[in-house]
Amino acid sequence: MTIPLLVLSTGVSFLFLCLVFWPLEAAFPARAGQRFFRREWWTDLCFFLGQYLLWGGSVLWVLNHFAGWVDGVAPPALRRSVASQPWWLQAIEVVLLSDFCIYWGHRIQHRVGFLWRFHCIHHSAEHLDWLAAHREHPIDTIYTMGLINLPAFALGFPIQTLSALIAFRGIWAIYIHSNVRLPIPRALRVLIGAPELHHWHHDRARDAGNYANISPVMDVLFGTYVCPDHEPASFGIDEPVSRKYLGQLLHPLRSRGARSPEENEKSAPRT
Repeated sequence: MTIPLLVLSTGVSFLFLCLVFWPLEAAFPARAGQRFFRREWWTDLCFFLGQYLLWGGSVLWVLNHFAGWVDGVAPPALRRSVASQPWWLQAIEVVLLSDFCIYWGHRIQHRVGFLWRFHCIHHSAEHLDWLAAHREHPIDTIYTMGLINLPAFALGFPIQTLSALIAFRGIWAIYIHSNVRLPIPRALRVLIGAPELHHWHHDRARDAGNYANISPVMDVLFGTYVCPDHEPASFGIDEPVSRKYLGQLLHPLRSRGARSPEENEKSAPRT
C-alpha cells in the first residue's frame, strides 16, 4: 500500500469509528460528563496513528511468520476436517479456542513482570473510551494477536473465517473500552460480555479480574468474573509511567530502576 493510500485509509477508519462510537458514548455514557477531548486524548491519538501508520505492517509481518512456524502442527486429517465444517461452526470453535488462549495469556501478562512491563502501558489509561482502546505497546500487540490467532493458525481455519473474525474482534475490542453502559440484562452479560466488565478489568487493582476477550465464559469458569452494578472509582496503574507517547513506548525497555525525565521532574523536591 502506498503512503497516500495508507494515510487515506487511516483517516477513513478514524472518521468511521468517530461516527459509530461518539453518538453511542453520548447516548449511553458509563461516566456521564466525560469530555470528548479529555485528558491524554492526544496521547491516545498518537497510539491510534502509530498502530495504523507505523506498527500495523510490522505486526502483520511477524504474525505471517508466526503462522508459518505453527503451520503443520495439527495433523493434515484434522485440518481437512476443520476446513470441511460449516462456517458458523468454525466461527464458534475459533472464538472458544482463541478466548481460552487469550484468557490465560492475559492472566499471565498480569502475573509475569516482564510481560506486565509492556502490558501496563495499556492499563495506564486513566480515562476509557473508544480511542483509549488503541493505547497498546507494539510488542504487547504482537503477543496478544499471536495468542488470539494461535488456534486458527495451528488448525488451519480458512482465511474467509479468519478475516471476518479478525475484523469483528477489532471492533469488539474498541467497543468494550468505550465509555458506554448499555441496558443489557445481567444474565446476558455472562455470555456476550459488555464494556462495564472490561472497565472493571481496568480498575487500578492489577488483579481485578475479567481477563476474557469476547465472552466472559472463561472468567466464569475460572473464578475471575467480576460484575458490580457501578463503575470503578478510577482507572490506571499505581506505578510511575510517562504520560507521553514516546515515553510510554520506551518505558518497558528501560531498566527497572530507570525513570523518564518527566518522572524525575515530578519526583524532584519542590523549593
